[in-house]
Amino acid sequence: MSDQVHDAVATPDVGEPATVHLIVGSSRARIVLSGEIDADIGPELTEATDEADATGLPVEVDAHHVTFMDSSGVAFLARMATRMPGRVSILRAPPTVKFLLEVTRIGDLLEIVDESRDFD
Repeated sequence: MSDQVHDAVATPDVGEPATVHLIVGSSRARIVLSGEIDADIGPELTEATDEADATGLPVEVDAHHVTFMDSSGVAFLARMATRMPGRVSILRAPPTVKFLLEVTRIGDLLEIVDESRDFD
């Protein structure tokens, strides 16, 4: 029994790895986030921001599959809100992300959209 407890303590839960994907359509760019959005994914967030900005298209961020977000993710969204042409949309943000946007007031700079949008 003590071996089982020791094994459980020695093997902490590992969160879902983060991914960042940029999809460019004819009328807008979409950044799709999933997993744990934290400092480890910072370079990928910066790259996605730069590439989305270079398109000159309106940008939306699909956050539906985000399982965790820290201040790095909030800073990414703040950069997006101040840097992109037009108002950046956040699609299908889970409650934890909505809470962060509300507490930091970054949500005031973004369009929060609860449903999915067709992408073209």
